[in-house]
Amino acid sequence: MGSADEVVCTERLRLRPWSTSPADLARLEDLYGRDEVTGWLGGPPTVSMAELVARWHALHEADGCHGCWAVQRPDGVPAGTLLLKPLPHGVGEVEIGWHLHPDSWGQGYATEAARAVIDRAFGLGLPEVYAVVRPGNDRSLAVCRRLGMAPLGRMRHWYDVELEAFRLMAPAVVE
Repeated sequence: MGSADEVVCTERLRLRPWSTSPADLARLEDLYGRDEVTGWLGGPPTVSMAELVARWHALHEADGCHGCWAVQRPDGVPAGTLLLKPLPHGVGEVEIGWHLHPDSWGQGYATEAARAVIDRAFGLGLPEVYAVVRPGNDRSLAVCRRLGMAPLGRMRHWYDVELEAFRLMAPAVVE
């Protein structure tokens, strides 16, 4: 379905696998070391950044549709992470998510990157994607609306915390 080295490009962005290069690991440390980011995620990662990158590569290797990509800005700096992964406790349900560095907020990068990954996933046959957002995370709620995702209300179905859930169905194939 795709290789771990596959790159997704938009007009402004390049989505590529995170690496264990010193620059990528430093950017990940900076991103996931910020309370204004991890507060919306339930806390910082509990593993090293190198282990996180290894897990993301394994996720993509397990199913080429899934992945966690570095969202590279036009200046070459990663704006953050775009993920497409199975939801825990789900039955084939897949989550789209974005974790952007505050220096990249308000530029439309999350919407642009998410749209590209959703289009790719639908092209690979994924029938729908979900997003889950902590209540009060107005920036992420706005991204869901810009993507055209349908609100499903608050639920605890996948994570042990109440989250706003959204779904986007693949376009119907017209023959």
